[in-house]
Order: sequence, then C-alpha cells, then structure tokens
Amino acid sequence: MPIVVSNMKKFFDENVLLDNQIAVTLYNQVKDLPIIDYHCHLDQDKIAQDAAFDNIGSLWLAGDHYKWRAMRLCDVDEYYITGKASDEEKFYKYAEIMPKLIGNPLYYWTHFELQRVFGINEPLNKDTAHEIYKKANEVLKNKTVRSLLKEFNVEYIATTNDPLEELNNHGDFDGIKVRPTFRPDKLLTLDSAYLKELGELTNIDIKTIKDLKRAISIRLDYFVSKGCKISDHGFLDFPVDIANDEEADYLFTYRDVLDKKSHDCLFGYLLRFLMEEYKKREMVVQLHFAVTRNINTSMYQKVGADAGFDVIASEINYQSLIKFLDSLDDDHRPTIILYSLNPNTIAPLACISGAYRHVYVGAAWWFNDTLNGIKRNLDLTAEYALLGTNLGMLTDSRSFSSYVRFDFFRRILCSYIANKVEAGEYDINEASKLAQDICYNNIKNLLKI
Repeated sequence: MPIVVSNMKKFFDENVLLDNQIAVTLYNQVKDLPIIDYHCHLDQDKIAQDAAFDNIGSLWLAGDHYKWRAMRLCDVDEYYITGKASDEEKFYKYAEIMPKLIGNPLYYWTHFELQRVFGINEPLNKDTAHEIYKKANEVLKNKTVRSLLKEFNVEYIATTNDPLEELNNHGDFDGIKVRPTFRPDKLLTLDSAYLKELGELTNIDIKTIKDLKRAISIRLDYFVSKGCKISDHGFLDFPVDIANDEEADYLFTYRDVLDKKSHDCLFGYLLRFLMEEYKKREMVVQLHFAVTRNINTSMYQKVGADAGFDVIASEINYQSLIKFLDSLDDDHRPTIILYSLNPNTIAPLACISGAYRHVYVGAAWWFNDTLNGIKRNLDLTAEYALLGTNLGMLTDSRSFSSYVRFDFFRRILCSYIANKVEAGEYDINEASKLAQDICYNNIKNLLKI
C-alpha cells in the first residue's frame, strides 16, 4: 500500500529543489534560457546525421560511466554494464538500483530526464521499469538527436576533439552551433607514432621542437577555421619547472628516454607555448586536473578508458600553478578556466584566480556536480572570488539527454540566490540579472557567440 503523508510534497513536482517563492520566481526567469554547452563529449557525427535513437537503454547506458559506476557499487554483474546483455536487460538492472541512489545526482538526473524527455512522472524502480521502458521507447520513435537538442533549447555545443581530427561534421544544424574544441592531451605525450601522423597531416618532418610548434600552429589554425573558440587540457598536476627554448630543443631530441622530471619540464614548455598560441587566436582555455585515471588495471585492460575507473587525486601543487600562471603576463595570458576534481582545491583556486586577469574557477566538475557539490562550488567561488562572473554549467557528457543537468544547476543556483535575498543579505532587484548572467550571459559574452 502506498504511503501517504499529509504535508509531503509531490514526487519531483515543478518546484523540486526550489527552496522558497523567490527561488521559484528566479527559476521561472532562467529555466527557458538557451543552453551554451562549452564542454562536452557528444558525438558531432550523430548531430550532423540527425541520428535516431534505438531505445532508452542505449540512450542511457551505452557510454555513461556515471551509471556504470553506480551499478558496480550495487554489485551488478559486468555482463549488464559493459557486457553483451541487451539494452533492455541493462535498463532493467539500472532501474533496480535506482531506489539505492538517494542523494546521488543520478537520481535527480534520471527523473528529470524521464519528465522532460519522456513525459513520465513516476519513480523508476524494479516494478515500474517494464512499463517505463515501453513508454519511453514509444516517445523516442518520434525524436532525433537534433529534435531533442532543440527541445532543450541548445544554442551552442563545443565537442571535444583531438588535433588530428578532420572536423568534417561541425557547423550549424537547425540553428544549433556545433564547434570543435582543441584537446591536445595525446599530442603532449609526444608519442612517436602520433607525431609521425601529425607530421604527415601538416606536411612537416618533425625533427625539432620548432618543427613541432609549426605543426601545432597549423592544426590550431585549421581548428579556428572550423569555428573553434576553446581549447581543453586534462592532466594530473601542473609542471614543476618549465624549460627554456634551448633546453626544450635538447629535451625534445631525447624525448623517448627522458626521466619524469625532464619530461615534466618539456611538458611545461609546450603548455606555455600553447597558452601563447591560444591568446593570439583569442581562444578560451579549459584546464582539468587532479584526476587519477584507470586505477583498476584489470578492468581497464578489459573495457578500456572512460569506463568508471577514474578517481579524485590529491590536491595539486599550488606553487606550480602559480609559477605557470606567472610565466604569462596579463597581455599574453589567454582566458583560463580552472577545474579541479578535488573539492578541497576550490578555495585556493578561487583565491589564486584573483591575482591574475582572465582566470576563472570552473563549474563543479564530474564527482562534484552533485547537489551539495554545486552548492559548495557556488559558496567558495562567492567567498574567495566572485559569483557574479561565474560561467554557469556544462554537461561534460556523452549523452544527448543529459541537458537536464542545466536545469538541475539552475534550480540549485536560484535557491542559493533566493536564500540570500530572503535572509536580507542580497538585493532582490539584483537577483534576476545575476541569475540570468550566470546561467547564460556570462559565457555567451566570453565566447562572443
């Protein structure tokens, strides 16, 4: 028998996560703003093709390591996660664990997606899974990738692309701007086979550091010609030392036998070179760090990267970050957005950002994009930097239905601001503009879209 409590709010009603009437008012002013997703891992080919969806199981579970990790935590067999089980079987296993996910962002995102995409307002669990699977698949018959993006009012998508990619499927599609992001992580490993391919692509025989820099510049110009406005890097920590030109040329010659310290110096040199090149092209830089990847060796060997085996690393070396930022004066430093997977890093990053122009603390990233993680990010950014210049949310996702994450963020933000207003700590007349700037205007202006 269902439990009924007299004053209990309806399950995921229209005001869920909105703390008071001021929050409701603010939310109604921002909920329909266009979405600028300036960091994601969506497949641009599927956008260009306007691909259809097979079923909700495929949509949700084909590549979502958030869900895979949760299923493993509930001891679901790998056969139903990355194995050969059918999409339907995988969906049912995910549905079974849903009641265990109270407080987890997946619980919020899942039910927001059921409501927004499929018009389903009941909780997902073992008992409702079969009927929800049928209803959702009927809805998906009338949706394509682009129609779904238009439903979410997506204006701009920055995909993540390796410097060697050809970028044939970026452009404007039904009013949606799809642009590449320059992600040179593989390039900066200086793998010989990768550099050979880079040389062939740019018609440069890469033998010296100058050759490499020329090849990188050529690829950067190509990316910019395709509308690229953003670069993105992912690494564990900032370089301790940065080589000079002469040292870098020597280190590059012997790159295959360098010890860790020497390789770090060369990495620092190339990272600083890239910052200068980004500045010349007025590109925004996103730096993601403090993550240890693929810690489960046996599972990494079986299922590969980006499968749920990356974790929060220890705090970064702040002196190395300061040294790196200080190596670029204000006239040669591009706009830089800092993202740390370690939540203890947010306050120091916010403090450091105030010492250098054009440096921002990024959105609550990955393990931090939880209810309390977003609140913490807003709090620490407000206290140690400025909330008013915050650049809002992004998906960092491979799923086309993940745009409910923007709604999740907007609700939390509106409650954060509204609570300050209700407590008499913030001017109600400023609240609406602040919310709209954070949700849309700040990033739109920064990218000059």
